Amino acid sequence: MPVGLDMIFTGIIDACTLLNLLLIAGGVTLGILVGAIPGLNGPMAIALAVPATFYLEPIGAIGVLVGIMKGSTVGGAVPAILMNTPGTPDAMITTLDGYPMAQKGQSGKALKMAHLSSVTGDTFSDIVLFVAAAPLSVLAMMMGPVEQAGIVFFSICILAALVGDNPLRGLVAASLGFVLSSIGQAPEEATPRLAFGFAELEDGLPLVSVGMGVLVLGEIIHSISERRSSTRGSVAPPSEGDDASLSLAEYLSVKGTMFRSAVIGTLIGSVPGIGSALAATLGYSAARRASKTPEKFGKGTLEGVAATEAANSAVSGANLIPLLTLGIPGNVAAAFLLGALIIHGIIPGPTLMRDEGQLVFSIFTCMAIANFCNLIIGRLGMNLLGTIAKVSAIYIFPSVILLCIAGAWVSGGGPIGLVLLGFFGAFGYLLRILNFPVVIFIIAFVLGRIWELPLTQALILTRGDPLRLLNFPVAVAFILAGFGLVIFVVIKSMRERQQETNPLEEPNIEQ
Repeated sequence: MPVGLDMIFTGIIDACTLLNLLLIAGGVTLGILVGAIPGLNGPMAIALAVPATFYLEPIGAIGVLVGIMKGSTVGGAVPAILMNTPGTPDAMITTLDGYPMAQKGQSGKALKMAHLSSVTGDTFSDIVLFVAAAPLSVLAMMMGPVEQAGIVFFSICILAALVGDNPLRGLVAASLGFVLSSIGQAPEEATPRLAFGFAELEDGLPLVSVGMGVLVLGEIIHSISERRSSTRGSVAPPSEGDDASLSLAEYLSVKGTMFRSAVIGTLIGSVPGIGSALAATLGYSAARRASKTPEKFGKGTLEGVAATEAANSAVSGANLIPLLTLGIPGNVAAAFLLGALIIHGIIPGPTLMRDEGQLVFSIFTCMAIANFCNLIIGRLGMNLLGTIAKVSAIYIFPSVILLCIAGAWVSGGGPIGLVLLGFFGAFGYLLRILNFPVVIFIIAFVLGRIWELPLTQALILTRGDPLRLLNFPVAVAFILAGFGLVIFVVIKSMRERQQETNPLEEPNIEQ
């Protein structure tokens, strides 16, 4: 697949218009603010922003969403360090060393290290994406529908097995997502399915209403029902006299830790569904094992802050590797990016680089600009974020609900969009109280329409005979790996529960 310089330069120029630069900067700013408020997160903000991108050009729309995704990762570290309350789930490990540093009067130093290491890890994963996208697209184009169906099946098995604490619940959530995605017209026929006589459902359930209902409204209902408070202000925002300076020598002293964590985060992010929380945990554990002073971890060390932030931020760029090359979203944020691309008539997958190469390089440019905006805006706004982080999300929920209503009305075709928003809000709340993973449901819902066509073609090629799959060894390998992973995790989970319910008794050594 030839990639000409004219394609690259045209893509860069298209992304660097004044409007696009302002949109990217605005997205980064919004993402940082959202990430800094405990109870809100990047995927929620992206879900709310998708309807607002309907009237933008594709590059501007993706620029806003990418900016929100990247900014929220930086913002999540602020309350984790200042108040021991992570703004986003992936900042949980940051509290281990960030908050002790704040207690020692080094909150400014910790915030600067979190900010710079986050931008460093994010930039590293973006570079990997830029380099790997074209070769992986060529490799993906060599695969037929049977192999594509096998890859999607393997991705869903990874989600079910590794997201949440119960793989069976994960499979149920994925099944629900697939079933609901089948509402509408079948890809091989023009007849509607499961529309129940509603003409509004013949084109399928709108992603915005479903996503905002399950992800945003469901979380709001769940938060209010549990009466959770997100304010734990105990450390003042950093000031000039708060040991706020971070020297170049201190930053360079953890360069090996940041590089190691960035590699870990990139590898984790390139696998659909695993998420940045695991990347942060593995990055922190690896840094502690490799450190010359492991006893300082958990007591307030720059190395621990750098390890977690570089790892969880590196996931954001790597998540777009399966999205742009295979059409498989790596996490919920990537799922909404996929939905936004589809809304604008762009179908991610193996042929995207060939058919829309100029647009792909525009997306790459938007990501690079977003990293630069993250560096500048995050640095300038760090002091202000300390105050914003103490705002309880409960005061922002009314505005968020109004945005949900407006977005559902615009994207869902009027009243039916509001009905679906309310229904899936209640459905999302039900998933949470029953401990079903919402992430898997959303990604499966998005993947359903994408998987159905290659699955149908695969069934036609094999004539429904499983033995014919032997003619497609790559697909068989992915299918067997998926089954094997789920079975392994289920057996492991059953053994752990058995040990918890029937602990080994101490042997009786009395004669």
